[in-house]
Amino acid sequence: MSWSDVLEQLKDGPLPHHVGVVMDGNGRWAEQRGLPRGEGHRRGAEAAERLIRLAGGEKLCAHLTLFALSTENWDRPPSEVELLLGLLEEFISRKLEELADAGVRLDVIGQQDRLPLRLRSALSKAEQRTQDNDTLHLHVALSFGGRWAVTEAVRGAVRAARAGELREEQVDEHVVHGLMPTAGIPDVDLLIRTAGEQRISNFLLWESAYAEFYFAPVPWPDFDGAEFVKALETYQGRQRSFGKGSL
Repeated sequence: MSWSDVLEQLKDGPLPHHVGVVMDGNGRWAEQRGLPRGEGHRRGAEAAERLIRLAGGEKLCAHLTLFALSTENWDRPPSEVELLLGLLEEFISRKLEELADAGVRLDVIGQQDRLPLRLRSALSKAEQRTQDNDTLHLHVALSFGGRWAVTEAVRGAVRAARAGELREEQVDEHVVHGLMPTAGIPDVDLLIRTAGEQRISNFLLWESAYAEFYFAPVPWPDFDGAEFVKALETYQGRQRSFGKGSL
């Protein structure tokens, strides 16, 4: 079966509206090949570009969230964090017009005040340049943590209550989500993690409440179109009951 036939067959089945990806294994990929960890991160950036092209070009999902840097990742060696952020800035600078022309809309979720000023400026420019696009909504989780996002909602609720704008009986799931930094982002349908690890590492905790999970055995630099198709085929084989199925 040709690649185009594989994609057409895939499109005949249900596709996830929102795919979240924990991009894991860059460092181990490099170490296993006797390369510096930075080379793994560079190859990981290439893998991210491949996925964005495929997901957007073939319209395999409407929302794609990439976990680029967690709140815990700040504890890594400063040189490694600096490299990661530099690669992201380079990617945005080089690919902005290409992303814009492809209809990709970019937005960043996370503690942006912790990011270097140059990177914040590049990301802000990219968000403004692509804000009217709708082929693929690309969310970059940068200095992000699921617990941090929920905590921000709690803080927002306390502020609103103190201002007399929110009463206890008004608080429900919709109100809480509306106060989170991820407000407006739909729930995750398919969550992918690479490199064989089977945990979500403080990713989109709230939004992944009923996500289907797919743990790819390959490290992120080796994650390609064929691996993404495997994840989507697995998703199509699941029966999603959202807790309403028979016991």
